[in-house]
Amino acid sequence: MLTELYMMVGLDTHMEIHFADMGKEISPLLCVRCKGYRKLCGLPKCPLMIRFSSHFRSYVRIRGSSVSGATPPSGLVGESGYPEVPVLVGIPPGVGADNAAIYDSPESWWGTKSLEEIIELRSSMVSALLRVSARNYKDLYRVEIPFAMVSSRPVDAEAKIKSISSPTIPLDPRTPPQGLIAVAESVNIGSNPKVPGEIEKIYNDELKASEAIWRLYKQGVSIYTIQRALSFGLLGLPKNRRIVPTRWAITAVDTTIAMKIHREIRSMDSIDSVELYRCEYLGNRFWVILYPGPYSYEWIEIWHPNTIFTGIARKPIIIRNREGISGEAVYMDGGYQAARLAVLENLYRRGRRASIIVIREITPRYYASVGNWHIRETVRRSFMRSPDKPGSLLEAISLVKEELMAKDLIRVDRYSGTQTTLDRFFSE
Repeated sequence: MLTELYMMVGLDTHMEIHFADMGKEISPLLCVRCKGYRKLCGLPKCPLMIRFSSHFRSYVRIRGSSVSGATPPSGLVGESGYPEVPVLVGIPPGVGADNAAIYDSPESWWGTKSLEEIIELRSSMVSALLRVSARNYKDLYRVEIPFAMVSSRPVDAEAKIKSISSPTIPLDPRTPPQGLIAVAESVNIGSNPKVPGEIEKIYNDELKASEAIWRLYKQGVSIYTIQRALSFGLLGLPKNRRIVPTRWAITAVDTTIAMKIHREIRSMDSIDSVELYRCEYLGNRFWVILYPGPYSYEWIEIWHPNTIFTGIARKPIIIRNREGISGEAVYMDGGYQAARLAVLENLYRRGRRASIIVIREITPRYYASVGNWHIRETVRRSFMRSPDKPGSLLEAISLVKEELMAKDLIRVDRYSGTQTTLDRFFSE
């Protein structure tokens, strides 16, 4: 089904897929022994207890057989059972339109919200679940859910529910935070969504999804709004429109925009010196190295051992991905795509091309998965600061090596002073 989506937006589907072994997870038995307060896993906060507390607060605010509040907007289309997909509308119970926006707002979260606060916000919403055919997207149009999902302000919503999950402690802390699930008979939008004019116009045009994505992006529409517009069936030729699982839509939007930019910058003049940018957030540390040469992109992830994500691994785990001048990656990965787009945006604004290396170090402070948005936003913000100007690629990598918390992962090969690819400097 993912192949069909890529064909719909005009992406190349011939890619080799590799999966990395991320080590064993923290055993549920350890969680049972710990009960959330003994910190046997070594984490500073128990992500499971944070979610449970948020779930419980939401649960006690629900009255009778309905959930009402204002959606930020927040929505998700799942993949299970495709083409009969679960559609979830996030509603913080009892929270009005004046206060709802913060419950799902990656761009305003960055730098202001801690990991614990983001988990609490995400877990505090009740997800009203409907089952919908991906092809019958107009079923959602009749109750204005797609338009609510792209509204520029929170929209009042009420879900008539058949059943709701009870607050429980999940035993997989790697699962992104989500609120209680309420199986809904219906979801009604109670106030008028404020749909951006750019989306209203494109909705009535005969445009392919890829063209619509690019036009909205060029017009300054938030990438998160574009993702929801594609996911909830608002983009594409009317005869081809469908509801798209959210994870697929995020990858499709990132990739569509990045490939458009890539095609434009690869013939531009190269930058003329090495540049090193840095930024960190939520226990994720990023270094972006730009250096003169033809377009290429290398992505290095360094996962610290003994964390939720790497379990009992004794050594840090390194994952690499790369692409050459064609713009085709070795394998598809959401974090890789998010960071690549952020770097390409910077080069596009400058009218330059470059060879690119992005290094991400994931420390134990990142103890719960919250999605790839923070990667995109952190790399974007790295370019808001003036870069260092090392004298060579070798010097730039030496600086990164000294700043890494896991210094023993990287060796600098000093037998050559020439600027070559990352293979000459990083050992795995």
